[in-house]
Amino acid sequence: MSDAAPPVIEARALARHFPVSRGLFRGVALVKAVDGVDFTLPAGRTLAVVGESGCGKSTLARVVALLDHPTSGALLVDGKDAATARKQAGPELRRAVQMVFQNPYGSLNPRKTVGAILEEPLVINTSLDAAARAQAARAMLAKVGLRPEHDSRYAHMFSGGQRQRIAIARALMLNRRVVVADEPVSALDVSIQAQVLNLMMDLQAEFNLAYLFISHDLSVVRHIADEVMVMYLGRPVEHGPKEDLFDRPRHPYTRALLASTPSTDPKRRGARKALGGELPSPLDPPPGCAFHKRCPHATTRCAAERPEPRPIDGMLVACHHAETLPGFVVA
Repeated sequence: MSDAAPPVIEARALARHFPVSRGLFRGVALVKAVDGVDFTLPAGRTLAVVGESGCGKSTLARVVALLDHPTSGALLVDGKDAATARKQAGPELRRAVQMVFQNPYGSLNPRKTVGAILEEPLVINTSLDAAARAQAARAMLAKVGLRPEHDSRYAHMFSGGQRQRIAIARALMLNRRVVVADEPVSALDVSIQAQVLNLMMDLQAEFNLAYLFISHDLSVVRHIADEVMVMYLGRPVEHGPKEDLFDRPRHPYTRALLASTPSTDPKRRGARKALGGELPSPLDPPPGCAFHKRCPHATTRCAAERPEPRPIDGMLVACHHAETLPGFVVA
C-alpha cells in the first residue's frame, strides 16, 4: 500500500529462500520463507507484519534490516536497491536501517557498559571524539527515559523494560530512518509493554521514523500500527489500513486470527474461536491457496489455483472468494 510521502523502504516481489537437506540420499528441499512480498513504507509510519510462528515475518525482518540477502526481488532503501548497491553504498544503506531484537536480555553485550554499547555505532561510523560520543550517548539515554548517569552501568543491572529502552537507544544513535522491530515487547511484562510502545511512538513522532513492526500480538499491533500486513507461509494474504483490517477483515485467515485473540469485551469473548489445524510444513506446502486445508470456505479452485493479492474495498486480499464470504460488506 502506498502513501503520498516518498517511501524510505520499498519491497518489490521480495523473496528469501533457504536450501534444506532432506537427509541422506533424499536431496535438498527449498524453503520459501519469504516468497513474493510487496510493500512501501514512508517516513513517520508503522507497518506491522503479523502471522503465526513460521509464517516468515522474522525472515522478512532480517532481509529488510539487511542482515540477510534476498533471493530475488528488490529491496529499495531511499530509492537505492540494497542488492545491487551493496558494494558501493552498502555501509550507507546499513546506517539507514537498524534492528531492535526480541530479547533485551540477549541483545546487549554483558561485558560492556551501557555507554560503551551506545557509543559503539559512533566509533565505527563517525569521527567523533570520545567526549562527543559520551555526550551523545547520555543524551540518547535521556531521550528513552533513562538517567544519563546510567551510562556507567552494565546491562544486567537493568530491568527488561529498561534494557529494551537501551536497545532502542542504540538503534537510534546514528539517526536511523528505519527501525525494524522484531517482537520488541513480547519478552516484557504486560505492564511494561505499553510504556515501551508509547516510547517508540514518541520517538517516531520526534525523529520521523519508519517502523517495520513484527508481532504475533494483535492487541500490540492495534496500538502502534498504521497499516497491517498479514502473512501466511511466506506470502501476504491481506494488507491495508489498520482500522479497516481490524473492523472488517476480508481474508478467512485474518478473521481466524482476530477471532482467536483474547478480548475484554464479553460479547467478543464469547465469540472466540481457535484456529483449527496446523500451519503446513514449508518443506511441503500445499498446492493452490496455502490456507485452503484450514479454511472453512475453501473450494476446489482454492486447492488448485493460488490467489494473488488484489484490491478489494481499499485492501489487498489474496482470496478467491473474499467478496462472497459471510459478513462481507462494501464500505
